[in-house]
Amino acid sequence: MPDKFSKLVEQQVAKARAEGQLDDLEGEGERLPDHPEEAYIDAGTAAGHRIMAQAGVVPEEIELKRQLDAALDDLSKATEETKKAAMAKVADLEMRLSIARDARRKFFK
Repeated sequence: MPDKFSKLVEQQVAKARAEGQLDDLEGEGERLPDHPEEAYIDAGTAAGHRIMAQAGVVPEEIELKRQLDAALDDLSKATEETKKAAMAKVADLEMRLSIARDARRKFFK
């Protein structure tokens, strides 16, 4: 971190502490939780994942994967009459999941 930026950050933290903005925060005085899964991703992405998890937001890829798993389960139980519709749903979800993965990969390049 450049020296000027580091000093600015320290000044902002000292100001917030003096104004009491850092008092009574959730988890104050407790150990930080371990996040071993974050060892393999950059800090910004890890922070984003934590914020989404705390807000109860699920990334589109994860939600599509859940829907696809449910659709595959439905397909395995489908009768001859409902098999065609179940296959169409699986194909649609596989395509949407693939698009979401490609979009994420392009975004992080």
